[in-house]
Amino acid sequence: MTSNLEKVVLAYSGGLDTSAIIPWLKETYKLDVIAFVADIGQSKNDLNDINKKALQSGASSCHIFDLKDDFIENYVFPILKTGALYEGTYLLGTALARPIIAKKQVEFALSIGAKFLCHGATGKGNDQIRFEMAYAALAPHLTVIAPWRQWNLNSRESLLDYLNKKNINTTATLEKIYSKDENAWHISTEGGLLENLWNRTNRDCWSWTTDPENAPDKPEYILLNINQGSVSAINNEHVTPLKCIKELNKIGSKHSIGRLDIVENRIVGIKSRGCYETPGGTIVNTALRAIEQLVFDRESFNWREKIGLEMSTVVYDGRWFTPIRESLQCAANSLASLLNGKVVLKLYKGSVIAVQKKSLCSLYSEEYATFSKDEVYKHSDAEGFIRLFSLSSRIRALNKLK
Repeated sequence: MTSNLEKVVLAYSGGLDTSAIIPWLKETYKLDVIAFVADIGQSKNDLNDINKKALQSGASSCHIFDLKDDFIENYVFPILKTGALYEGTYLLGTALARPIIAKKQVEFALSIGAKFLCHGATGKGNDQIRFEMAYAALAPHLTVIAPWRQWNLNSRESLLDYLNKKNINTTATLEKIYSKDENAWHISTEGGLLENLWNRTNRDCWSWTTDPENAPDKPEYILLNINQGSVSAINNEHVTPLKCIKELNKIGSKHSIGRLDIVENRIVGIKSRGCYETPGGTIVNTALRAIEQLVFDRESFNWREKIGLEMSTVVYDGRWFTPIRESLQCAANSLASLLNGKVVLKLYKGSVIAVQKKSLCSLYSEEYATFSKDEVYKHSDAEGFIRLFSLSSRIRALNKLK
């Protein structure tokens, strides 16, 4: 009876890999496999009948947890304040989802007395590191099983053949060549023709966004209210973090906002190509950076840039539950207390531009900045400043003359 077996909690997606992992765990380790599903906003098709799929694959039970609001409010929005962009472009859509999944998986495992945790990440990818960094920080006494680093099923074909021999149905086929990861924040596409870098993307590489050539011929303007670094209203309608991203994903996708085709450096050293779609995130990021231009002095802006650069690798590497992430977040939150204002954004055929912006915290003064006559700035004051600012250069030059 399975009730006498030790329990393993599997982070289960219902896809090909985790469908094969369930019977493999049972036959290899003789464990009671319990499927854990995190609803972080993936397609309803991915969640349809997922309980039935898990049981058919041999799980003793399947448990689904709705984490969408928590994900956007407590993981995505805080990182947006930091301005983190991995390698200058990637809004960390997959990386941000892993800590919340792992945290809930650990909490669930502890609540039912399970001694084992399992994930379906491969030995080539980043996710194995992200999951296991979280496991180590939250429950180091639990044993981690990573099938992709142990079994001899090393291809899509071998996984399908294995499930066929076990008489386990799956919707996966050899024709479904792309690997896609979707949540409320973004969707990514990898594999297939993208593995040859000389191949241009086709329509199968994009899931949410309209092709720029087919986007509306007229721009759309939207107004975002920013409160301490978070969007509080769209077109003067109050929104929660999750509603904000849902609405902006819908609007942005229509205008082909947030497409990214990049080759990135994985943690393990492999370079990989991915097509990322983060329409809502791209819009919010543009709005926040626009308000920053108004309210941050030069030193504050440079500090926020350093925070964002460091945070991008911290999150990408799966170091969420660490003092460095918490410290960087505290610094970003302190700066974000000044990020208040309104931004009008123009969306048009793949581009998003802040065309109007204002803030009560703004350091911009038209009176000082004007090229017309003013009564507040004495041009002669600059002479003393320049002499002091250039003093080290002046002394260096004088030394050379000696």
